[in-house]
Amino acid sequence: MSKKDEVFKPALKGKKLPIISLDNKWYKLMNGIEHTPEMKEKEEQLKALLKRQGKINNDLKAVRKEKSVLMDKIVNVMDEDDADAKKAEYSAKVNECNERIDAIQDELLDIPAQIAEVNAALMLDTMEICYGTIKENTDKINELNAQIDEARIELKKNIVRRQNAELKNQQMYFYMHDIFGPEVIDMFDMTYNPGDKPVVTAAAAKKEKKEG
Repeated sequence: MSKKDEVFKPALKGKKLPIISLDNKWYKLMNGIEHTPEMKEKEEQLKALLKRQGKINNDLKAVRKEKSVLMDKIVNVMDEDDADAKKAEYSAKVNECNERIDAIQDELLDIPAQIAEVNAALMLDTMEICYGTIKENTDKINELNAQIDEARIELKKNIVRRQNAELKNQQMYFYMHDIFGPEVIDMFDMTYNPGDKPVVTAAAAKKEKKEG
């Protein structure tokens, strides 16, 4: 059983879901995430159903308005000579309006269920693709964390190696200076940097010593 059927579908059961295509937060959620062909199809279906629902509601308002006008006409022709004929004509049109209203209302009853079905399916697809993206990102984060930890360990080792090399150079400089003298040390073209002091050559160190 897929994650969608096993976990996501039961989680949505009985919950009132927002219409995804009307929710700006959904578009922000899916920003940068490629929609599957199935998701694109459902999104278009949802938009079409919502558009159809809006048109039907407008049609219902128009027919009800037309019926209201006809009812007014029936009342207004009562005193006319051909009142019966006109009344029959208007009444027939009123009946047509009633039939159209019934048909429109029947369709309006079906559309919300269709919208809810497509919307829920799109929501499940969204949960599935977001779950996959989060899992993929989590794996990447864990991999990068491991690399960062390794780099930190290696950095600490390199700092110790550098400190040891600097200390060894300092020791060798002092011993060689005492044993061979500054003139010989200059032949090695050495630099000396005890701690955070500026780097100086052996010759510069000798000059500084004389001046001191």
